[in-house]
Amino acid sequence: MKKVSHGSTPPAANDKDEPLREDIRLLGRILGDTLRAFDGNAVFDLIERVRVLSIRCHRDEDVAARRELQALLAGLVPAQTNQVVRAFSYFSHLANIAEDQHHIRRARSHAIAGSAPREGSVAHSVERALAMGVSAERLVEFFTGAQVNPVLTAHPTEVQRKSILDCQWQIAALLDERDRRQLTPQELADEEEAIRRAVLTLWQTRMLRPVKLAVMDEVGNALTYYDTTFLRALPRLYNAIEDQLATLVPGWPAARELPPFLRPGSWIGGDRDGNPFVTAEVLTGALRAQSRRALGFYLDQLHKLGAALSPTRLLVNVSDELAALAAASPDHSPHRDDEPYRRAIAGLYARLAATARVLDEMEAPRQAVAEAAPYATAQEFAADLDIIHRSLVANGSALLARGRLRRLRRAVSVFGFHLAPIDLRQNSDVHVRTVHELFEAARPGVDYIGRSEEGRIALLLGELATPRLLSTPYFTYSDETMSELAIFRAAREAQLRYGRPAIENVIISKTDGVSDILEVALLLKEAGLLRPREGELDVNIVPLFETIADLEASGPAMDRLFGLPAYRRLLESRGLCQEAMLGYSDSNKDGGFLTSGWSLYRAEIALIEVFRRHGITLRLFHGRGGTVGRGGGPSYQAILAQPAGAVQGRIRITEQGEVIASKYANPELGRRNLETLAAATLEATLLPHEHDNPSEACLAAMAELSDHAFRAYRGLVYETPGFEQYFWESTVISEIAQLNIGSRPASRSQTRAIESLRAIPWVFSWSQCRVMLPGWYGFGSAVEAYKSAHGEAGLELLRRMHGEWGFFRALLSNMDMVLGKSDMAIAARYAQLVKDEALRTAIFERIRGEWHTSVKALLAITGQAELLDGNPLLKRSIRNRFPYLDPLNHLQVELLNRHRAGETDERVQRGIHLSINGIAAGLRNSG
Repeated sequence: MKKVSHGSTPPAANDKDEPLREDIRLLGRILGDTLRAFDGNAVFDLIERVRVLSIRCHRDEDVAARRELQALLAGLVPAQTNQVVRAFSYFSHLANIAEDQHHIRRARSHAIAGSAPREGSVAHSVERALAMGVSAERLVEFFTGAQVNPVLTAHPTEVQRKSILDCQWQIAALLDERDRRQLTPQELADEEEAIRRAVLTLWQTRMLRPVKLAVMDEVGNALTYYDTTFLRALPRLYNAIEDQLATLVPGWPAARELPPFLRPGSWIGGDRDGNPFVTAEVLTGALRAQSRRALGFYLDQLHKLGAALSPTRLLVNVSDELAALAAASPDHSPHRDDEPYRRAIAGLYARLAATARVLDEMEAPRQAVAEAAPYATAQEFAADLDIIHRSLVANGSALLARGRLRRLRRAVSVFGFHLAPIDLRQNSDVHVRTVHELFEAARPGVDYIGRSEEGRIALLLGELATPRLLSTPYFTYSDETMSELAIFRAAREAQLRYGRPAIENVIISKTDGVSDILEVALLLKEAGLLRPREGELDVNIVPLFETIADLEASGPAMDRLFGLPAYRRLLESRGLCQEAMLGYSDSNKDGGFLTSGWSLYRAEIALIEVFRRHGITLRLFHGRGGTVGRGGGPSYQAILAQPAGAVQGRIRITEQGEVIASKYANPELGRRNLETLAAATLEATLLPHEHDNPSEACLAAMAELSDHAFRAYRGLVYETPGFEQYFWESTVISEIAQLNIGSRPASRSQTRAIESLRAIPWVFSWSQCRVMLPGWYGFGSAVEAYKSAHGEAGLELLRRMHGEWGFFRALLSNMDMVLGKSDMAIAARYAQLVKDEALRTAIFERIRGEWHTSVKALLAITGQAELLDGNPLLKRSIRNRFPYLDPLNHLQVELLNRHRAGETDERVQRGIHLSINGIAAGLRNSG
């Protein structure tokens, strides 16, 4: 917030980061000027004093400055506290904008320079594939069968209000404008004034939500990313990939269009696991909101296309089918009698407007020329667009077909009338209770719940062999059972209304056996989504293996399932493709970071073998969170680190919480992230990697490390007396539960037990206090124990594993990122919140000791001198932003002390919530 001139001297030619520093200075200066103008010099001077002291603490490790800073912050009254919190929170937001803009700037500079395609681009991956001897036929095969799906989930750890995001997007757009154009001095002044207006609006906008989000609010928030990125950027990405393939791949036809292999999906509106607010009505409302967004986009694009496609029959020929389409149009205006394309498009618009009215009770933004019959399916609409395309190409106007029409055709092929498929998810315990009640109503005394696993399987298979329904309208079921039946029936209605792609997957949380899967099959039969006589299944039944034990049992469970002829018959109707989901979050909370990663790897190996033996195609769905503690980390490296055979051209990955905004709020960054998923999937499928064949020694070492880490983690979290008390008192977990960031309760039950806590607030809490425990704890103890058993030779093996095995290298890279964001000095202040001094000392010293041991072990294995030496971009980011983050942590501790001491000033609680928001922004992680 210091006042620094912007752009007075040109950056050094070799200093690629100088434009970033200039943007940060500019935004900091504008924020400081805004504070001074709106709140006065006293507030500005206070915040500037805090800033200077924090920089001295963080960069110079000045102990005296740290004591002075703590004393200064402790003496603030609530009004001052909240002003400081807001100031440093907004600086973090502005720094995020500058960093994102810098990534875009560097990518554009790379492209303008004509450099080789960047790593993570499809062009780079295709070039590598060709160089390694992959044939054009194999590439065609890959794109024909590929399925790459980022799935936006109903885990709303995104703490930002949409109003705040709107201001940030406006600032980002203005910075981008400064980059892309050579501005005159007056234009530059106008741009800066516009940024000042946006920053002032930001400063005057309420940061916190006054009420908790409803599920439909979450749906609306997610749809924002379709407006900004998916609907516009994804078609452009497809078109670019098609053009690149035509240029790079010998014999690739220029006119070949790729199938819609890259599509976003959603859980929002269908994820019922622990969320009682997701109902059949909500699912129907979510699909309607999505469909309205898709149809509204198509109608707008058709209007613009009609304005642009003005060729006259006096000058051009058209195909017979285009002439017929124009003749069938209700547009009979004599002004357009010789303009067949405009008349045809007017007809398409009229039909699509009728479709919107019938499907979604939605009126088109512009009145159609006349009434027309609605489209029955999105495929009918796509077929009419194809007629226009073929006519243009066949009559010398192929260039006209490559613009808006091409993008619209691609959008329809990807998004249909439903926009994105919504997955259904529910906990297996709910399915057990529902099926038990259905059996008891139809055949009293069956006692489904009381049966063994084999007894349940036999009973379910018997029911699945007959089309007779178990449910009856003449019995009063419990609310839970009625709700479950209703949502499956709503899914059936959605498929009839919007097409089968609207609902494609039903996910079973906490799957631990075959009966969990057959129970869902039975419920699908009740709704007409499974028809036993025909052997048809209209959705994918997806087991989710979450805990360490469930992951270990996943291979045997699927082996048993595939051995059932009745289930295999159902799979044949799904093309003999089975999806399995792996839970990163709960396995981490259950067994710790290292054991979770290893258990996931082993589960994949087991599933690959089982699926291969049964001749079933495997599609893995990775339930990764935003933070490393929940499976987060760079997607490109994560996909390439999968064991051989795990990807096979098909992968689904959850995009959760604040990651959604950081990846997809900006259309250019969004397109880049989507392309990275496609490129990584191509490489993991077609190219050999060093992680494909780890030696037996590597596997044995990893197993041994995992065993040691598991004991250390479980020993702390689940076996240390008083640990629950330490966790609840030393973190903001209680206050997070009160923050209006999502519709889902923080815990599965009314208890303080760690087992019942959801992974999101578990990780969120440790992130806020800068411990980051779920992302590293146990690693140091594991390496120490391994070295004790194997000596220097053991350490040398770990170094070779880091150099040669992609899985192990990705694991350590993610841990390096987490340790780099942690801060034991700040964590020590949070530990002081624990009332029991003996408990506080015993547990925190254990955590701090393990942190030092883990850092030492990581550096010894990687050969780095410091944390993040291998990730200079993140290291730079931390250096820039953490001096502005540390005051928020100090203030949060002060506010927690006051709040828990009984201070009733509502500004104290608001200050805590503001600090949670600001720290999440500064870390770019909240859960």
